[in-house]
Amino acid sequence: MSFPKDLKYTREHEWIRLENGKATIGVTGYALEQLGDVVHLELPKVGETFKAGSTFGTIESTKTVSDLYMPITCKVSAVNADATKNLESLAEDPYKKGWLIQVEYAKEDGELISASEYESYIAEEE
Repeated sequence: MSFPKDLKYTREHEWIRLENGKATIGVTGYALEQLGDVVHLELPKVGETFKAGSTFGTIESTKTVSDLYMPITCKVSAVNADATKNLESLAEDPYKKGWLIQVEYAKEDGELISASEYESYIAEEE
């Protein structure tokens, strides 16, 4: 499994695309593969603020319920309503159509890792 090199990742399996004070956040394809069929997704409301590492929602599959962790300190500026209605889109295209939220941030303050570091991390977990 390969991961887009233009993204940063967390050890909790979220990805983030950073773009000049704005960012898009989602769940990695690896995490979605491990979860199996997603049956429910709970996301924050626009305007909510979060600190890096705090829980911003949950993703529920037929196997388990997992928390979603915020990669950076930020304010939610958009929520992908389509992803909450079309849960299959998460696994079909986790890095484009399957994004979860968009945020505004002042600085990169979370523990973000590169695609190659994330691949190594996954290899160690298995």
